[in-house]
Amino acid sequence: MKIGLEIHVQLPTRSKMFCSCPTTDAPAPNYHVCPVCLGMPGAKPVLNRQAMVYGIMLAKMLGCTVADTTWFSRKTYFYPDMSKSVQITQYDHPIGEKGVVYLGAKKKPIRITRIHLEEDPGKTKRTADHFALVDYNRSGIPLAEIVTEPDLATPAEAREFLGQLIQDIRHTIDLPEDGERSIRCDCNISVGRERVEVKNVTGMKNAERALTYEMIRQTKILKAGGKIERETRAFDETRGITYTARKKEFEADYGYIDEPDLGIFHIGELASTIRIKESPANMAARIADQYGIDQKAAKQLVSTSVELASFFEDVAKQYGTENAVKWVGGPVTANWKTMTEAGRSPRPVLDIIGRFAKGEITDTEAGIKIKSAMTGVDAKAAAQSSGDLDNLIKGFLDENPGIVDDYRKNEKAANRVIGFVLKQTGGKYTSAEVVDAAKRLISERL
Repeated sequence: MKIGLEIHVQLPTRSKMFCSCPTTDAPAPNYHVCPVCLGMPGAKPVLNRQAMVYGIMLAKMLGCTVADTTWFSRKTYFYPDMSKSVQITQYDHPIGEKGVVYLGAKKKPIRITRIHLEEDPGKTKRTADHFALVDYNRSGIPLAEIVTEPDLATPAEAREFLGQLIQDIRHTIDLPEDGERSIRCDCNISVGRERVEVKNVTGMKNAERALTYEMIRQTKILKAGGKIERETRAFDETRGITYTARKKEFEADYGYIDEPDLGIFHIGELASTIRIKESPANMAARIADQYGIDQKAAKQLVSTSVELASFFEDVAKQYGTENAVKWVGGPVTANWKTMTEAGRSPRPVLDIIGRFAKGEITDTEAGIKIKSAMTGVDAKAAAQSSGDLDNLIKGFLDENPGIVDDYRKNEKAANRVIGFVLKQTGGKYTSAEVVDAAKRLISERL
């Protein structure tokens, strides 16, 4: 089985790809439109420079070779949500080609065929009385399309890849998580020789569901001696099934021609000046290698917050990896969200960890002071709260000593303690606090 993805990223520009219409949510259908994004005769496109910059940033993040020159093409568009009957996209000279993303702890290479820019079509809404209404507010919003080679082996692996890629994309170009902007995916899957495309799937979970359904459907057809038809299908989220949308077009059907109104763009010099932030996936891999910690632990740090991972590095550099794992992987992670939402600085926490490393305060005192500094709770109250949580866990372990023996074989045994405490305390403690305390107290009994 082979799976390849085409990921469409709506870029966070303030205006559309080829005109000055805003990309913000519109108060009514067909409100943020103009002659350019409606494709009226005589209206000429002008490229949004920031869209090009974002495209180059993503190309670099994906490890692609960035072109020195690039240009756009007109792609014949068969559907009414693009009123000018062509879509402006990139065809034979995209921004970037031949990249690679290393997936997960095993660092499986997923090849990136290309990344190119194009404009989004509008939205079609079907009514109960079988009419189709078109809203062109979205028409012309800039997209970056990332195309992978068919290197993914299972629906679960495709979901993992999407999750990692989306996190890296959001971090690289500061993509917001709300509003109209989203990441959509076309899923290509072949169980036998012919591939099928499932169009416009939104969300990692739905991508896995759609691919799983297709895997089962195609397998059944082949086992029955049937033939897989090359086609484009849609995914019904409610029923969890795919269904035929249309027969799959071939490249020749699109009738690509160069876009005469835009010309050639020389982007080599611009690309050489653009610097990108380290991606979360690369950061997690580097931290695991550099500090000798578990890949899963490194990924958890970065997933919680890139700033938290940076704080881990600060502690490790000043006070050693052992203290970084002990404190940042425990109480600091548990209270990080509370601290950041309150706008507090982690600087006092660094000083507390330093005092512990120098032997000026005990383990218990450090834990209480860290919680107090991060949450704003009085140190006496923090001590009382920590003592109550510890006593509750100790009591449960006294009554269930087998948990400690089970934990030696499988750390998931701690889930019995965690579930009990969360149920008993009714939200008094965060799940991260309970996890940290449970694992700490179990480890003391090993």
